[in-house]
Formats: sequence, structure tokens, C-alpha cells
Amino acid sequence: MPKKNDFKVFVGTIVHSDDVNSLDILQNTALGVKGEKIIFVADEGDLDILQEEYGFRNDVIQRLTPFQFLMPGFIDSHVHAPQYYNAGPNRSIPLLDWLTTITFPTEAKFADTKFAEVAYTKAINRLMRLGTTTASYFATLHVDSTLILADIAEKLGQRAFIGKVSMDTNCPDFYTEYSLQHAIDDAERFVHLMNVKDYTRVKPIITPRFAVSCSGELMKELALIADRNNLRIQTHLSENEGECEFVRKLFPDHYNYADVYDRAGLLTNKTVLAHGVHLEKAEVRAICSRGAGISHCPNSNITLRSGLCNVRELLESDVDVGLGTDLSGGYSPSMLDSIRHAVQTSNILHLDHSCDDKPLNFKDAFRMATLGSAEVLSIDDKVGNFVVGKEFDALVIDTGVQSSSFDLFERDTIEELVNKFLFIGDDRNIRSIYIAGKKINSSPCC
Repeated sequence: MPKKNDFKVFVGTIVHSDDVNSLDILQNTALGVKGEKIIFVADEGDLDILQEEYGFRNDVIQRLTPFQFLMPGFIDSHVHAPQYYNAGPNRSIPLLDWLTTITFPTEAKFADTKFAEVAYTKAINRLMRLGTTTASYFATLHVDSTLILADIAEKLGQRAFIGKVSMDTNCPDFYTEYSLQHAIDDAERFVHLMNVKDYTRVKPIITPRFAVSCSGELMKELALIADRNNLRIQTHLSENEGECEFVRKLFPDHYNYADVYDRAGLLTNKTVLAHGVHLEKAEVRAICSRGAGISHCPNSNITLRSGLCNVRELLESDVDVGLGTDLSGGYSPSMLDSIRHAVQTSNILHLDHSCDDKPLNFKDAFRMATLGSAEVLSIDDKVGNFVVGKEFDALVIDTGVQSSSFDLFERDTIEELVNKFLFIGDDRNIRSIYIAGKKINSSPCC
């Protein structure tokens, strides 16, 4: 007889996205997990047959209430872990000024590994409590403290990509690589040490901050490191008009901003490009042809007054788009906030007649926060939805919890319950969190 802990079986309403539906609601469904992976998704009526086939006991079956549903964990495709320290205040200045006056001084503090351990522990704990089961993190220039971030993610059980930031030009003296060679050596040392640690679900990701702060030589070398080690790449692209103008001056012989990355070898099918607000049509075509993806960060785009990203246009151009919080340009660590800002941004573009496309709705944003981000991070073969063979990263959502921020009514359909959670719910509605089949945490209210 298999051990009890080998199996988990959930019976009730399952909500996820697939290749056809942005929101697929499966009621009266049984989902089985053995170890880390999903082994069946079937009609509840077949539960006896499944129990006979797989041999699981009755006490591993969790029956969801009519007010609960199971959904994939949120995937934050762009977040600055050190900036959780200054999330909230100081949001009245544009991107480039904000970097020099707030962000760089904050990140410089992470040379202190003890400080980094405290701040990073709080950041990851918070994101996980908010339902983020996977995150792609920018850290800082410092190899040692970035390795601490990786250690913490592994210890707490979060699936994560960890990026040691590289930047060697147009940086303040107190926060820059010592030289081009030092930047290259540190990036290689970081990757080597990450590989030696052989984490379970924590991986390195090559992280040139953006073209403004990286020399052409450094970007080319980082692309080679990524290629040799078969690594993903993350950076920023076309976030702010001032930034775009700066890049044009720095690289006058290039066609556009995306071309800077493309010629350096950084534009690949494993590249995550944060923002993409001010893209030319040629850039969209290049991103699509290379198979790179965009992390849409709507809170940050609005808060720093960077612009409004036309996500519908990107999607219709066959570009993969996920969602990111972009702490702390985005003031909230919650992916629910990113979902809401994504829908509002699309509505504003539509009202402003800036686009004729159909605005995004909550279903589109739900997909972007789960399967869409998995596609952007090239992990959709492992997580992002509930497909047999994938690892079980999931949230049990309870819309009926007594301390919920919203009320229920008899007329509410399951689709309306999902919509309510996405628009006005919070972590009090997250009953349980699972990563790779392991129960990680429960909301304090439960």
C-alpha cells in the first residue's frame, strides 16, 4: 500500500488555463497528485475507479466546499527582491531619477550579507504568503548576497530564478562593477556556484540590468555565458521614453532598442524582457521571431509614469506575455494587484482610443499570471496549469472564509467567485499553498 504522503487527491472545482481557454472551470473534478506530479484529472464520478487503479486511501482525499476552488500558483515573471525593502514610498519621480536616488542606494546596502539575509527572508516569505509559487528575481551586483537569496528560496520551498545583476557603465561610483573583466568573472563565478549547489527548483538566470547600464562588450559576454550554460536571460526593455532615448544615443548604429540586445546575442527563446511599453513594430516582430517573451508590469508602468503597454497587440502578434510585480517600481508584491492593473491599463488604452482591440478581461489576466508567465519563463512544460505529468504548484482558494474582504450571495456562480477573488480578494482567501506537491503554507486566518 502506498504511503499516505505519496498521494493527494482534490475533489471539487478546478480552475486553470489551457491552450484554448484563458479560464477553464472544471466542476465536479478529481485531481490526483503523487509526489511532485499530477497523475490524473478526471470526473469526480470516476473516483472509485481511480482509487482502485492508483491505490490511494480515503484519508488523502480533500473535498473542496462549494465556495472553494483549486488554481495554479501565481508566477511572478519580474521582481526585484532587494527592492522589497523600499516598497511603498517615494513614487513621485520617473524611472531614471528613481534608479539613481532610491534604487541604487538601496541595492548597495546588500553588500552586507546579514542585512541581505533578513531582507530577502522577509521578501520571499511575503511573496509566498501572497500565493507566488514561482518568481524570477533580480538581486544585486553582489555575488555572496545573491547566493543567500537563492539559499532562502530553496529553504522556504519557492520555485525561483535568481539573477546576479550585471552593470558596468552609467552607474554611480558606489554601485558598479569594478571593470568589464570583473563583471564577466563575477557572472561566471555566480553561475558556477549556483550549479555546484545543485538546488532542487532554484536556478540561475543571466541578468544584464538594461542597455543603459551595460556596455556592449559586457552584454555579448553575458550572452555567451548564458549560451554555454543553457541559461535563461532577463533584462529590461523600452520601459520609459527617457530610457529609450538614452539607448538611442548610446547605440546610434543600432536599428532600435531590441536590436541592441539582438546583436549582443541576448534576444533568445529563453529571454524575459520586462515592460516593453514603447516598442516599435519592428521590435515586436524581432521579439516574436526570436521566441522571447514580455513580462508586463502594469503597476510599475503607471506608478513611475512610464507608459501604458498594449498587451493585446503583443498577444495578437504571437508574443508570449506574462505578468510581473516589478517591486518596487510596482508598489505591491501581490500578483492579484498585477492582475487588476493589467485589466485597468487595457481599459484605459481602449477608452483613450489608443487601440481598437478588445480590452483584456480578468480571464486574460488570470492566464498571464499563471500559464502566461510560465511560457515567458520557459517552464510551461513543468508548471502553469493542471496537466498530467506537470508538477503540482497550486493554491486552494476559499471565497467563503469568514475574514474575507468580500461577501458572497446566493446568485454567485463559480465564475463570479473566481472574478471576485481576482479583483477584490487577498491572501486571507488563500487556504493552502503547494509547490511541487508539498504543502508550503497556510494563510494565518485559517
